[in-house]
Amino acid sequence: MTAGINAPGRARIPVRSLRTDRWWLPPLITNLGLATFVIYATVRSFMGEWYWVNDYHYLTPFYSPCISESCVPGSAHFGEWIGELPGWIPMGFLALPFLLGFRLTCYYYRKAYYRSVWQSPTACAVAEPHAKYSGETKFPLILQNVHRYFFYVAAIVAVINTYDAIVAFHSPDGGFGMGLGNVILLVNVIMLWAYTLSCHSCRHIAGGRLKHFSAHPIRYKFWTFVSKLNVRHMQLAWITLGTLMLTDLYVMLVASGAISDLRFV
Repeated sequence: MTAGINAPGRARIPVRSLRTDRWWLPPLITNLGLATFVIYATVRSFMGEWYWVNDYHYLTPFYSPCISESCVPGSAHFGEWIGELPGWIPMGFLALPFLLGFRLTCYYYRKAYYRSVWQSPTACAVAEPHAKYSGETKFPLILQNVHRYFFYVAAIVAVINTYDAIVAFHSPDGGFGMGLGNVILLVNVIMLWAYTLSCHSCRHIAGGRLKHFSAHPIRYKFWTFVSKLNVRHMQLAWITLGTLMLTDLYVMLVASGAISDLRFV
């Protein structure tokens, strides 16, 4: 299918669009937001330090689960399965590729980077620069169809992050403790669950193949709950990018000694 500014059915006008409003602003903001997270997450994932606060058992989600002998003592909640890692492999390597795949294939993120990064199309009534369009029927975009499988792994990682948040209710003397870091970790994991469960694949799993909801009342209630979250999927997608960076930044600052954790208990 021929598309783009040279499409035979397009009016012969010398400009890309006749729109006079700032149609380029939303794509620009999206690009800046995605670039900020990608750069921050990449730097932190390969930094290899300041990801664990031993006194309070704070572990940043970028390094969870930490399962190698490279992990600092105490941070390997599920054991050290492998030996030392070279510097070019992040210590959160077990989960990070699947979480990246889950985000990249997410229905909302596809819309975001298709329009903003690939400009396909950038905005309504703005011609895209591509000469051809094949949709998601060819490599590599056909791989978007594995999103549902990434969802299963993302749900497991959310369980691991929940465990990390629970373990973090710790004080230096070995008893129960609570600080600002616990609040941040808890809010982050709640938002991660909300984003994960609001996924379109989760909604389909909950009730997509059912013909009679009346025969499956429990699944119907779950489907209804997921559907309500699904309406906020875009907002949750952005909120979780923010909570992930905030959580990691706070753990890094406390672990490095730049700030002290505000303790409540």
